[in-house]
Amino acid sequence: MSDNRQQRIDTLKEAARRKSAEKTQAAEAAIRRLIKSGEQVTFQAVQREAGVSQNFLYKNPELRARIEHRRATHRPAPRPIPEQGDSNIVAALTGEVARLKKRHHQEVTELRKALEEAHGENLALRRELERRGGR
Repeated sequence: MSDNRQQRIDTLKEAARRKSAEKTQAAEAAIRRLIKSGEQVTFQAVQREAGVSQNFLYKNPELRARIEHRRATHRPAPRPIPEQGDSNIVAALTGEVARLKKRHHQEVTELRKALEEAHGENLALRRELERRGGR
């Protein structure tokens, strides 16, 4: 391999490493901001906040573990229910139910996306195994 070609390869590898490090830093900062603001830390929220792809977050073992841990342990503070009568209680509970439904929908959507990605990775690995003469 020529020195010039190896130099280009090394330059590209270094650029990819820097880009990955920058994305990792952006994701870590996003996680800290979400925690500080009291928002739930999810793949979708970190992706939106950091401007990185969910695929990047899922493929980075440290970020993935951190997000999954935060998502599993996050418990929003209960909202106080006003004591001013039945209509206020009903309104507060209705709002809480709507919030929980929205959160549930977001989590199901994230899980479906993660499952789709896992199925895709599984299929790619099976194809690679078959290509290499496995099975």
